[in-house]
Amino acid sequence: MPQLSYDVYDADNHLYEPPEALLRYLPKAFQREFYFADVKGRTKLVINGQLSDYIPNPTFEVVAAPGVHEKWYRSENTEGLSMRELSGKPINPPQEWRVGEGRVETLDQQGVHATLIFPTLVSVVEQRFLDKPEVISALLRSYNTWLDEEWGFAHEGRLYGVPMISLGELDEAVDQLETVLTAGARCVGIRPGPVPGLRGGRSPGDAEFDPFWARCAEAKIFVCLHASDSGYSEIYQWWTAGARAEFLPFQRDPLTEMLDWLTRPIVDTISALICHGIFDRHRDLRVVSVENGAPWVRPLLERFDRVYGMMPNAFARHPRETFREHIFVAPAYEDDMDALATHMPVDRILFGSDYPHPEGLEKPLDYLNEFENFSDEDTEKVFHGNLKGLLEGARN
Repeated sequence: MPQLSYDVYDADNHLYEPPEALLRYLPKAFQREFYFADVKGRTKLVINGQLSDYIPNPTFEVVAAPGVHEKWYRSENTEGLSMRELSGKPINPPQEWRVGEGRVETLDQQGVHATLIFPTLVSVVEQRFLDKPEVISALLRSYNTWLDEEWGFAHEGRLYGVPMISLGELDEAVDQLETVLTAGARCVGIRPGPVPGLRGGRSPGDAEFDPFWARCAEAKIFVCLHASDSGYSEIYQWWTAGARAEFLPFQRDPLTEMLDWLTRPIVDTISALICHGIFDRHRDLRVVSVENGAPWVRPLLERFDRVYGMMPNAFARHPRETFREHIFVAPAYEDDMDALATHMPVDRILFGSDYPHPEGLEKPLDYLNEFENFSDEDTEKVFHGNLKGLLEGARN
């Protein structure tokens, strides 16, 4: 394990939710909307009246080991194995991947001081209740209550559970924000994608949602846009006559990858926030892209250049400047870090390991190998100072 002169801050750790994570505090009125059922001897998830295969084993009794998909994401799958074949024999997740007890000791063993903790199963919720924002709110409130109880939002200054919020019901979103702020949350997460509503999707940058963004800025917390099911599987269905009705993250084909289900949601969401002026109205707001990779940064900035050249009066300032000030990015280990640093400030780049997911690395600090061309000062920013500053409410 590398011996570093500073504490490492990780922007992307995960938990595997036990069933009670979403059910323990779910009001009875919503319990038929989201539940687990036995299907031919296997536990499956029933969501909004539909059997879901989004995650094959939604109780996470067994999972793929950390790092087993590394060859896939590095494009080094020379044997042509499927993602399932690369996963190998599943393992039983230890307790510290399920609830907070023991996770600090795991961080110590990995040489990591503190980390953000994101859910896994919660990413299934929002897209499957687009017509029922009240159910989304109830499920996320139930999860956030459980998260506070089992993990905490700032446990020992080392485990930062990320409460998840949907803007679909604005009053409820603001109320839930106040609840988690009171409990000590240092950040919140929202799904990258349009805000769901009964009349269709809306831009999260619309002035309608200013009460939420204004309170985030006032509280000096940051907002995480973590990769999720953002509904972009519909693009795949346009090209395949609706061959797959539900997004299944572990079933890939070449067209899935070429249509870029991961990049489009984060690019569109950041574009919406900047084009609709959210950062001009709330200058203290900070947004972090997590587990969305980074190859999209350069083409997004180039597109901003083009659109700004077409209609400069539509922006209060150049959108590239807005991006550089307000957006932080946690790249994937397979990304070109040197190229990324030429397109955005190093003090806006974060280390995020994705541990213990199979698409991350088995040993989080192996990520340091990708920054060998960075100066010691810049590497320290990525692995220490940038996220620490966000957690402390810094506004540099």
